[in-house]
Amino acid sequence: MSLADRVRAAKASDVTTDVQRDGMRQDLRRKLHYKVVEGLGPSLYDRQMTDAELKLRVMEMLEWALDQEESVPLSRADRLTLLQEIADDVLGYGPIDPFLSNDDVSEVMVNGPHSVWIEYEGKLQKTATRFVDSTHLERIIEKIVGQVGRRIDESTPMVDARLPDGSRVNAIIHPLAIGGPYLTIRKFAADPFTAEDLVDNGTYSSQAKEFLRRTVEGRMNVIVSGATGSGKTTMLNVLSGFIPDEERIVTIEDAAELRLNQFHVVSLEARPSNLEGKGAVTIRDLVKNSLRMRPDRIVVGEARGGEALDMLQAMNTGHDGSLTTIHSNSPRDTLARIETMVLMSGMDLPIRAIREQIASAVDLVVHLHRLRDGTRRVTHVTEVVGMEGDVITTQDLYLFDFGMGIDPDGRYKGHLKSSGIRPSFSEHLQNLGITLPAELFEPERFERRK
Repeated sequence: MSLADRVRAAKASDVTTDVQRDGMRQDLRRKLHYKVVEGLGPSLYDRQMTDAELKLRVMEMLEWALDQEESVPLSRADRLTLLQEIADDVLGYGPIDPFLSNDDVSEVMVNGPHSVWIEYEGKLQKTATRFVDSTHLERIIEKIVGQVGRRIDESTPMVDARLPDGSRVNAIIHPLAIGGPYLTIRKFAADPFTAEDLVDNGTYSSQAKEFLRRTVEGRMNVIVSGATGSGKTTMLNVLSGFIPDEERIVTIEDAAELRLNQFHVVSLEARPSNLEGKGAVTIRDLVKNSLRMRPDRIVVGEARGGEALDMLQAMNTGHDGSLTTIHSNSPRDTLARIETMVLMSGMDLPIRAIREQIASAVDLVVHLHRLRDGTRRVTHVTEVVGMEGDVITTQDLYLFDFGMGIDPDGRYKGHLKSSGIRPSFSEHLQNLGITLPAELFEPERFERRK
């Protein structure tokens, strides 16, 4: 055998050895993980134990379990790394833990065990992070959904849940997820955004902020609309913060995400069906029930079905000042979607009757858009004026000026501007002692689109 052949054979042997060693290391990792979970048992979920005490117990158990294993020789550095990785799996959320603790990461998307993406400062990025295998990823998913009393298995292969900090979680596994499991986590900021924060980061203008504050205080019914990831829940949280402290607020959500600081808040959360397919409590059920709870305000995290009819009924029967979010592409589409959702309730109502209900109930649509530069902006604040014939009439009070162009860094230069139109409900608010000063509607010149 020539020297070149011997070198190639040695390299191939080294690669094979590395693959075998990596396989043995992953087997050891799985074995240690199961030993720790089995050894600690219920104490892993003991609410009496502090995080520091639990971490100490886990590390002690890991040290003991690793000492029993002699199959894989480990250097001190490899040993410490392995211990930390398993501790992250047991105590946290495994390889994605660093992203969940990074305030600049707003979304984590796991497209199977070997493909993890994040949204960092508004832009999607692929990471080098990997899970060991599908089983490893499924364990993390089961831990997340188990913390809020949800389950995921072959009979219920998709689930919505939340992390303890309110971050939104969606998971879908085999047999629906081909190449999965898939896990999506939309993070919420540790400190919720305030109305001033949204002004500072350009989401809306100080004019619009003050107008919306007075509108919410005056018990106008507001719909927050936009596409997925446009910032609807953040805006709903900010608008809900304008509700006076003395009012009783009932919040209704699929997974509890809103964080209100008022004193009198009642939070309700929908429930999926059990193993027998029974016991589900829907958003619509909760909206109906909330009407018997003497609410001053009803805040629905998202209307996506027949509950839209119940929301309209509530808005039209004395529960004014209600708030909700709806997925749509524009304020006009928002009204069309409400029509569609009312029809989903199973009530055979004529379209004109539905539109009259919408025109009477909804006062404002605040529409958000996630722009190409990754920023989230309010692009429309639109008043629902009434009916003309069979058509719901609207007028834009504030509009985002796209015509100001884009800077060299690719960021939009525009901002939300008043159209100069005063809302038709100004007199109604005036009768309640809430004034809308003329400076809130001082128009700015709109730039031509370049």
